Amino acid sequence: MKRLLFMLMALISLTASAQSADRLYEEGKKLYDAKNYTEAFPKLKAAAEKGHKKAQYRLGRCYEKGRGTSENEQLAFQWYEKSAKQGYAKAQYELGDCYKDGEGVAKDRKKAVEWFKKAAAQENADAEYALGKAYLKGKGIAADKAQAKKWLKRAVSNENGGKEILAELRKEAAEGDEDAKAILALIGK
Repeated sequence: MKRLLFMLMALISLTASAQSADRLYEEGKKLYDAKNYTEAFPKLKAAAEKGHKKAQYRLGRCYEKGRGTSENEQLAFQWYEKSAKQGYAKAQYELGDCYKDGEGVAKDRKKAVEWFKKAAAQENADAEYALGKAYLKGKGIAADKAQAKKWLKRAVSNENGGKEILAELRKEAAEGDEDAKAILALIGK
């Protein structure tokens, strides 16, 4: 009987902890979205430390951008990694970006592509775009024009962010960026 009671109390405690992390994250997210980073940071950090994957991602953003705290590429990488390992696509993309650029970790194009693939499989437009560019340039993966075209088309057609990617490509092409021009020609835009 004592064992059953102990297990029930442990379950209730875990549930309360999860609810607390969710509540902290929602409060922190609201403050973050309102650009009140100083107040958002401690709430996001508390939720992240409880294992909340979205809070871990946002905490990574705080460290990457210096929002509510000092910029710290290593801490940004660590929090993105925790979130990415829980399957959060936005964090998987950011982790890939860290590996691609060597921010907070040694540059590793192959690992970058691995993380871009995971996020792209969840239809993250930024990851689809990054994966397409990797295939186009042969960075971290063998160059493959057909795969590049496939992923770049998916990126610009993505309902969540595709229009922004296409607009940025067009802007860069108009400013003379040869890569942007080549991508637009490849995808027929």
